[in-house]
Amino acid sequence: MAVRAGIDTLVTRLIKKSAPTHYQTKWNARMFASQPPSGVDRKGAASLAAEARTAREQEEKTTKYMPPLSEPLPGLPKVVYASSQQECHETKVTTLKNGLRVASENRFGQFCTIGVVIDSGSRYEVAYPSGISHFLEKLAFNSTVQFKDKDRILQELERHGGICDSQSSRDTFIYAASADSRGMDAVINVLAEVVLRPQISAAEVEMARQTILFELETMLMRPEQEPILMDMVHAAAYSENTLGLPKICPEDNIQKIDRSTLFTYLSQHYAPDRMVVAGVGVDHNALVESVQRHFEERKPAWEEDSSLLLPVKDLEVDHSIAQYTGGLVQEMCEIPVHAGPSGLPELAHVVVGLEAVGHQHPDFIATCVLNMVMGGGGSFSAGGPGKGMYTRLYTNVLNRHHWMFNATAYNHAYVDTGLFCIHASAPPNYVQKITGEDVRRVASKFLTSNPSVAARGNIHGLPSLDDIRTGLHDPSGRMPSGRRLSLFR
Repeated sequence: MAVRAGIDTLVTRLIKKSAPTHYQTKWNARMFASQPPSGVDRKGAASLAAEARTAREQEEKTTKYMPPLSEPLPGLPKVVYASSQQECHETKVTTLKNGLRVASENRFGQFCTIGVVIDSGSRYEVAYPSGISHFLEKLAFNSTVQFKDKDRILQELERHGGICDSQSSRDTFIYAASADSRGMDAVINVLAEVVLRPQISAAEVEMARQTILFELETMLMRPEQEPILMDMVHAAAYSENTLGLPKICPEDNIQKIDRSTLFTYLSQHYAPDRMVVAGVGVDHNALVESVQRHFEERKPAWEEDSSLLLPVKDLEVDHSIAQYTGGLVQEMCEIPVHAGPSGLPELAHVVVGLEAVGHQHPDFIATCVLNMVMGGGGSFSAGGPGKGMYTRLYTNVLNRHHWMFNATAYNHAYVDTGLFCIHASAPPNYVQKITGEDVRRVASKFLTSNPSVAARGNIHGLPSLDDIRTGLHDPSGRMPSGRRLSLFR
């Protein structure tokens, strides 16, 4: 109150000291209409109050009758909108003399992305110890003939604001880098060195071994078992052959894979006719010229020094077509649990997979739509609250069954086949209750194939493969044991 009294006194003194301006008069009329300030008679105050009321009415009228947003404002120039049109960027492809293909699409922008895609992966390791691709992924962007260590490679890319990465799948290996478009030639030089002229020193191989051992220990300790289960369901689907070979290096093979084994694999699978160099945001002719200089004119390390290879002559590249068979792979083990009052309980994991289509099949896009519709996730999926909350596996499984901790659909597509599977996690005593009753309407076409099942954890209640197959084909999902399988019903 004392502060307010001081402010009122100060305002009154200012009004008395200086002649009121037009705006001060209006303000006083609004604020002191019932009690005119000192220096203003009642007649003048009434006049100011009337003027203030008129101003308020005009303001309300103007606000009330504003033109709708669907109509242009009067007195403004006509707006010319940009016409919408479909982007059409032609993909240019050039095949070099050695069989290497170069593809590009131009994009407006300052940065470019260039990658080397190779027909390589775990499916081609039938004549080698499984885990070669796992090792190569850890050895990517290390020392080469030109760059003596990984730091030199990173420094070369950083000169052009670049980053690099490598990823492997069961039938593809990718080395890629993004940088300023003006550094395109430097990026291609780095990629050529990494792909064709790696050093793969003994120290780097040993470091890769230790990294893979650590990864295996971490996978076994994590409650989430997705990488292990994907290897298991592929082994069940393809009888541990071609796509059924493990992507994760088995622990027994870690010491078997050495420098000579890796170079021998590279000499067979990193051939020009098995590679595509693709770029986005680059000029095609400049890309072809740079690829010719770095990939075609310079020889790979194993051609310059044959002593790097194993002394064997009968190794050949596997060209087998993946044959889907279906089957069951199971492992009884203890899955680690999260400590703490809010931790997850002990979970058993089951993956049921069915034969799908490859990425060149006409139904591939429809299968991708099915995967998006099924969606799903875990009880604490990353990506922000609400991610995937309206997909079928969320609305029909996770939201209806409190004991379900994970229900996720996966669509694995390869060049000659595909695998569509659903991963579910629940406490062991709920294994037989895994359900997805709304899936049948959109996935009935897959039910004609033999199921592939992978299970890990406490799985005493898991039905046999014959029971699962019978339940899938029975209209009511009834199995010989009397229980019902509701995977797609």
